[in-house]
Amino acid sequence: MSQLSVRHLLGIKELTIDDIELIFETASNFKEIINRPIKKVPSLRDITIANVFFESSTRTRLSFELAEKRLSADVINFSSSTSSVKKGETLLDTVNNILAMKVDMVVIRHSSPGAPHFLARHIKANIVNAGDGTHEHPTQALLDTFSMRLHFGSLKGLKVAIIGDIMHSRVAISNIFALQKLGAEVMVCGPNTLIPIHISELGVKVELEVRKALEWCDVANILRIQLERQQIKYFPSLREYALYYGVNKQLLDSIKKEILIMHPGPINRGVEISSDVADSDHSIILEQVENGVAIRMAVLYLLADSPLAN
Repeated sequence: MSQLSVRHLLGIKELTIDDIELIFETASNFKEIINRPIKKVPSLRDITIANVFFESSTRTRLSFELAEKRLSADVINFSSSTSSVKKGETLLDTVNNILAMKVDMVVIRHSSPGAPHFLARHIKANIVNAGDGTHEHPTQALLDTFSMRLHFGSLKGLKVAIIGDIMHSRVAISNIFALQKLGAEVMVCGPNTLIPIHISELGVKVELEVRKALEWCDVANILRIQLERQQIKYFPSLREYALYYGVNKQLLDSIKKEILIMHPGPINRGVEISSDVADSDHSIILEQVENGVAIRMAVLYLLADSPLAN
């Protein structure tokens, strides 16, 4: 297989195993390129990509922008905080105005679940979901699983614990789908109030004690507490959360096994993860950032090359 089966990247759910393997293979090639002295390739020279972010973002937006520029695409950056959205313009009108400027691809982040799917039904450009509400964040899951694969060779039978704010995390859901498709076992862990009621129906294990989750897993993907999405208090204080669910060196040392540490960022140091763990030899957090550029290059390149495109 040399082409994706989809013309948009809306979520991991829509991807086949062959799609994921093709993205990984393409990302490996691009990872080689971005580590060369000359990091640019002319692959998307005639393509214009709009980064349309209705939610604040630093790492994801910069990663996409860098990926686009490494591929020689023309890039338009759009931020809702400085746009006509504040004057009442709809999502569809906003994007149609951008498309009138002859944009080929739209990378969108939006607070409403399903916003990328809505656009995909109404406009001709390729859509890449950069995060929609608490629904999915497919490129984060792809870069996370790609990073694991580089370390372990295969994800078949790998035990991965996703620890933290599962309730509000689009990263957790996308990771669960990707990991299961690639043959990994998945456990979620966090306070009972931050575990969705029906999460076990997705075929994941549920653990409320962080020590037990760490004793079980080969990889710990530690998530940020998303206070900006929480309308009520789910635990007494950040201090108490850090005490019962924070991953620190003392806890890891007491388990006496090697665990690969991951985090999608941004890190709340001293809350869900301590600095001595985030900066340790077992942490691949910065590798995830590097792999993110390669994965996003692969996704953009493959979508632009799709026979279904436009």
